Amino acid sequence: MVDNLPPRMIVPLVDLMTRSGSTLERIAAVVDVRGREFFQDLVEVLDHLRQSGVFYRILFLDASDEVLVRRYEQVRRPHPLQGEGRILEGLAEERRLLASLEERADVVIDTSELNVHDLAREVRSAVAEGTPDTLRINVVSFGFKYGLPLDADHVVDVRFLANPYWITELRHLTGRDAPVRDYVLARPGAVEFVDRYVHALEPVLAGYLGEEKRYVTIAVGCTGGKHRSVAISEAIAARLRQRGQRVTVTARDLGKE
Repeated sequence: MVDNLPPRMIVPLVDLMTRSGSTLERIAAVVDVRGREFFQDLVEVLDHLRQSGVFYRILFLDASDEVLVRRYEQVRRPHPLQGEGRILEGLAEERRLLASLEERADVVIDTSELNVHDLAREVRSAVAEGTPDTLRINVVSFGFKYGLPLDADHVVDVRFLANPYWITELRHLTGRDAPVRDYVLARPGAVEFVDRYVHALEPVLAGYLGEEKRYVTIAVGCTGGKHRSVAISEAIAARLRQRGQRVTVTARDLGKE
């Protein structure tokens, strides 16, 4: 997304996106009257894109004058078009300039009664066209002796399980190796813990989606981050994938010993 883009720059931006080898599928450009004299070019640019066969949608955000005045007063900023006059005068000029654009809009959203989360949902609904809401979950194993991951949303302590480190034939292996994984998951309570923890996460993950939180880090820790935490993090990730979640797994401290 590009904010406050002069309309004339939209055409080269689209050209850049459509060049051979580009991995971009969609772009969003935010255009408003802060562009002042450059804003006058927008209608001509939109006509050019349409004639060139470029598909676009116009999402128009509006609000009542009362709400807009309150918002400007809260941030203590003048309206960009008010000059020496009042905020209402700037809003009136803005509405005059935007009238033709609002008529062209595919979607108009009244933001007067929306908070930032509601607005995000409205925008996503308008542009996603049925794309399901998804989370990106990273399950990271770590060793407590190296410190907690700073970006962890949840911290799981699996030091309640017997440590494979004390089994001579397992000490040199990691939780990614079958003998260690099988040993850890065979400990009393291990599988039950994984199942119950993932089940407990279901309302939490749904709540994150409702609050527009799209990235979640679950940190799974043992003493050194080599055996138990690695095996359990893989097991948690597998259960989450079975429930349709997008999950990556990271072993932060593997190899540090």
